[in-house]
Amino acid sequence: MKTITTLIFLFAATLCHAQLKPVEQASTLKFTIKNLGFDVDGSFSGFEGSINFDPQGLAVSTFDVSINASTVNTDNSLRDEHLKGSSFFDVKNFPVIRLASTKILPTNKSDTYMLNGQLTIKGKTQPITFPFSANATADGYVFKGSFKIKRKDFGVGGTSTVSDELEVMINVTAKKDHPAA
Repeated sequence: MKTITTLIFLFAATLCHAQLKPVEQASTLKFTIKNLGFDVDGSFSGFEGSINFDPQGLAVSTFDVSINASTVNTDNSLRDEHLKGSSFFDVKNFPVIRLASTKILPTNKSDTYMLNGQLTIKGKTQPITFPFSANATADGYVFKGSFKIKRKDFGVGGTSTVSDELEVMINVTAKKDHPAA
């Protein structure tokens, strides 16, 4: 009986700290940047990666997600092609934008946490810290967060008339990863 109880406990613990995968169709990364004083909104798709998240085990929780840089979309095909070029995202040489956590901390708000990590764009990695919410679903979580970055810190856009600072909004639906048997 003791063995069965131990196995049930281990199975339950595994479920609480299950590996999650981003759901492409339900996840978004949007950004807003000023160009000549006007807001330009855009987005990326092509989410991949793994998330291990347990609100009771933040010390072992991790995020390692990436997006396909060539999916940049501002609803203007000429601008999008320019953004894919070498002076901006240089998608031929740097096809992926990656966010990897180094530490996840609790905050004083329910279901809200602080992510410390590394953001890599165009081959340049910068430290990043931002708050995010984690709302449990039947088979995973919905994570939402936003932060501001300076594009020049990542070598994006050179001396363009586009503002240096942009806001990034992330909404990731992640479900338990069920590997094929």
